Amino acid sequence: MEEGGLATAGRSAAADGAWICFEDEAGQGLRPPRARTWGRRGHTPVVHVPGRGSGRVNIAALVCYKPGERSRLIYRLHVYRGRKGESKTFGWMDYRDLILSAHAQLGAPIVLIWDNLNLHLVPGMKTFAAEHADWLTIVQFPAYAPDLNPTEGIWSLLNAAPWPTSPPPTYPSSSASSSAP
Repeated sequence: MEEGGLATAGRSAAADGAWICFEDEAGQGLRPPRARTWGRRGHTPVVHVPGRGSGRVNIAALVCYKPGERSRLIYRLHVYRGRKGESKTFGWMDYRDLILSAHAQLGAPIVLIWDNLNLHLVPGMKTFAAEHADWLTIVQFPAYAPDLNPTEGIWSLLNAAPWPTSPPPTYPSSSASSSAP
């Protein structure tokens, strides 16, 4: 990672043909919302809610921009169901995999701009960034600067609709080809 978060003299994302990607993460508990209801006087209303409601859905997203290209949203979901030994949120290797996936999809260098989440600053992530310095430049946002991150605007759109309560469907691998006659 570059110290101070500034590009070296004479170097820009446009000159490198790089995508500028902003990263952020958000989460939503799977407990049903509390709400008021009504009932006739003397009869307590009972609202049945299926399931225990324990669990959480987390999402990490990259919003990527490049002049002359349409913008891209690349994201990953992490569903926590409260099982023993299950990870509650993303680990640094999940962020690494998201960056590798973005690089494969975009096919160009990446200038990654993200916040100061502790998982972004772990030694494993710093080693990963150093190993891939030929196509990956990481810039840290200043502390407490959500206004600078365009990814923050996505979360308000997600909160307008209900979050999924189950993981995304899995489809058969396209590598399993059928034999032609």
